[in-house]
Amino acid sequence: MTRNILDEGHIHPAIRQSIDEKNSEIIHEVLAAIAMNSVVVVGMAQNPFPRKARQALDAIGAPYKYLEYGSYLSQWRRRNALKMWTGWPTFPMVFVKGMLVGGAGELQRLIDSGEFARMSA
Repeated sequence: MTRNILDEGHIHPAIRQSIDEKNSEIIHEVLAAIAMNSVVVVGMAQNPFPRKARQALDAIGAPYKYLEYGSYLSQWRRRNALKMWTGWPTFPMVFVKGMLVGGAGELQRLIDSGEFARMSA
């Protein structure tokens, strides 16, 4: 299944630059972290699920980079850029070898099945 997005033919050229640049620095920060780390967890303060993802990784001794962007009331506009970029609606966003694998629950299932070990090797 693929996520429906507007194709270029349905975006007016006058707004293309605005779309490309709106909060793009957060996406570049995450891309840089993904390029330099096998596992990246993107989260936010006060949300228990990024903490659960980090605890799961700590429990198996897997190194990771954690990026935190605001809390429920701060930086939500910046975080929306990440949601639009990935299509993943919640935090954390867990990346393994550059691939978005989901959130804390999806990460735990990968760890439990042994797939995380194969992916991150």
